[in-house]
Amino acid sequence: MSSKYNVDEKGMYGQFGGAYIPEMLQPNIDKLKSVYLDVINTPEFSKKYVKLLKDYVGRPTPLYYAERLSEKYKTNVYLKREDLNHTGAHKINNSLGQILLAQELGKTRIIAETGAGQHGVATATACALMGMDCVIYMGALDIERQAPNVARMKMLGAKVVAAESGNQTLKDATNEALRDWICNPEDTFYIIGSVVGPHPYPDIVARFQSVISEETKTQLKEKTGSEYPDYVVACVGGGSNASGSFYNFLDDEQVKLVAVEASGLGIDSGETAATIALGDIGIIHGSKTFLIQDDDGQIIEPYSISAGLDYPGIGPQHAHLKDTDRAIFLDATDQEALDMALEVTRLEGIIPAMESAHAFVALNKMEFKPEDTVVITLSGRGDKDMSTYMDRFSL
Repeated sequence: MSSKYNVDEKGMYGQFGGAYIPEMLQPNIDKLKSVYLDVINTPEFSKKYVKLLKDYVGRPTPLYYAERLSEKYKTNVYLKREDLNHTGAHKINNSLGQILLAQELGKTRIIAETGAGQHGVATATACALMGMDCVIYMGALDIERQAPNVARMKMLGAKVVAAESGNQTLKDATNEALRDWICNPEDTFYIIGSVVGPHPYPDIVARFQSVISEETKTQLKEKTGSEYPDYVVACVGGGSNASGSFYNFLDDEQVKLVAVEASGLGIDSGETAATIALGDIGIIHGSKTFLIQDDDGQIIEPYSISAGLDYPGIGPQHAHLKDTDRAIFLDATDQEALDMALEVTRLEGIIPAMESAHAFVALNKMEFKPEDTVVITLSGRGDKDMSTYMDRFSL
């Protein structure tokens, strides 16, 4: 899709993006840049990918009219049900696409990073399906708080490696995965799970996740007579589900794009992951973007109750959307997200992932008209967060 909001031929989204990488990774990145569009745009690749999405993942996912939420907030709320995908989140869309790409490049070993564990599960699932070796890097803290997903990865045959540095979360897992890739450039393909990292990864992930907004347009046309909602809302850490949700609406300026990031214990608490609210321009994991850093340019450790949003940066496309005022960025605290998780569960009978719960906070922070159509991407289901919910709600 050609758009002033998408990546240019230099790998940049406005002033953001690029590939700031060690010399040892340059051949891998150059090869990937030179072939990825040609590969994924072939009829053969597209046929394999679409077949997997339909027959294995279970797409298209429903666009569900949330009647009781709509009644409470006096607007028309639709939920894009990515929680109903195989493995329970949107992450499988990207993992399957990238593993097909890895095979085309002749790679035999897959590595990935994960925070909430959904990308790790999706990648381990894809590797089991394709019979490929799989190593998942995960922060030691996240391993503790996402134990069900760790068990799923191991059952699927993946090796789960704990990242013990930093605050032992997503940033640190990404660091370890990059080190692995530097040491094993010949046979290894790194499946990045979000729209972060060096070009062309943000574009690759966004393209594979764009199926979310592609389906939304078709489904909305069937339900309302128009392809265009008034608002599309998604949670954002690195930002893969948001990128997929926004992708096919980027140039439709009448559609307002709303991204909700995690502010943890509060914007000014020092325990937060609100990158857009607090961040400055810098470089993280091979990409120029907004990130939370001190006066010396050192990354400040982020915090969120949500492992998938606990990241000190944001994808370069999202930085560009903020820079150009194309998207509205909100933030949600742990408590606000927990309150909405319980509300969605009680009103709609759907237990959302902790990450997805942040997106629903937009219903309390924005003024919607009765005639508005508001699409919220329910990026994942809450099975993995039940221990958190049990502790907080005394279940």
